[in-house]
Formats: sequence, C-alpha cells, structure tokens
Amino acid sequence: MPCILKIDPEKPDAAAIEEAIRILKAGGVIAYPTETFYGLGGDARNEEAVEKIYRIKGRSFTSPLSVIVGTVDGALSLVQEITSPGCRLIEKFWPGPLTLVFHAAAAVSPRLTAHTGKIGIRMSSHPLAALIAGRLSGPVTATSANLSGGKECLSADDVVRCLGDRPDAVIDAGPAAGGKGSTILDLTVHPPTLLREGIIPFADIKTVLHGGE
Repeated sequence: MPCILKIDPEKPDAAAIEEAIRILKAGGVIAYPTETFYGLGGDARNEEAVEKIYRIKGRSFTSPLSVIVGTVDGALSLVQEITSPGCRLIEKFWPGPLTLVFHAAAAVSPRLTAHTGKIGIRMSSHPLAALIAGRLSGPVTATSANLSGGKECLSADDVVRCLGDRPDAVIDAGPAAGGKGSTILDLTVHPPTLLREGIIPFADIKTVLHGGE
C-alpha cells in the first residue's frame, strides 16, 4: 500500500500538504485530485521523477506529459512566449480545465516534452491541485493516475486498485468530478488547433479567440 494522505480540500491539513511537497521535492510521485480525475504528480523539473511516472503508467516515452502550474508566472518560465491569443484564453479560462500547448523553453526537459519541443500547461481550479503547485513553486505533472490507455480514476481507492504501491503517496480528498477531461488547445500553430474537446467547449474558445466574451 502507498502512503495515504487524507486531506479535506476545503480545510487542508498543513502537515499532510507538507508531506506531499516533501515527497515531490525528493523526486517521488503522488496521486492527487484535479477538477476532472485523479492525476499523477511529480516535480516536472526532475527527470528521475518524470521517468518514474512513465514507468508507473507503462506510458510510451514518445507521449509528452502535461503540467499544472500555480501561477501564470510559473507558465512563463516554461515557454518561449505567450502570444496575444494565449493571454486572452488564460485570462478567460484559468484557473480551469483548459490545457494550452506552447513551444517549450530551452530549459524544459526533452523527456517531459517527449522531444516534441512543446509543453501542455494549465492552472487547476481544484483547490488541492492549485495548492500543491503553489507550494512546490514549480510545475507538477498532470497526467491521469492510471495505466496508459486505461480508465481514469475518480477516487483514491480507484488509484490504489489500479496502481497499487507504485506511487509514493495517494492523496485521498474524496471523489473527483469525472466526466470529460481538460480541453487541450495547441497554440504553436496558426490558427490554434483543438487537440481534445473536454469540459470547455471549443465554441467558447473560438468566441474568445475571435474577440468576443
């Protein structure tokens, strides 16, 4: 069994949060709730942690990992630039389930981007995911906490049944909302291209891109 950290997302226990951050800083991997499903979190700046996540999921190294950041400044440090369309989308939809794909900054590990030179980033609207990214002061991987190609996990119990003791810790914060995942939009091309329609409808994104509210 992995270490189970029971945390109320509305009243998070400081000691439990600090334990999760300690694990991340030591290169460990945690499962944590987001506004969609439970995710697998590692310090995205740590290549050993990134590789561990690939191994846990049985994921191909040709598939990049997206990340959650605590602030827009945290995103700025990971990308070459945020263009005007990106700024409008960030202002409208972050924090929230919109993953934006940018050209990665030179300092970003090619292992994280799967040598694509691109990185997917979002700010989570889930209070615990946001708190973890903020306390780490760095990007946290946001891939789903499941075996590659398998069903997403909606609870800590689901994660344990699926992944056993492969994560170093699982945060039990009650059920995730489920449904669709985050919407993914590629901003490295013109016009921006929808890679996956999730919670946020593409029609709403197009309205913002075309100057509407």
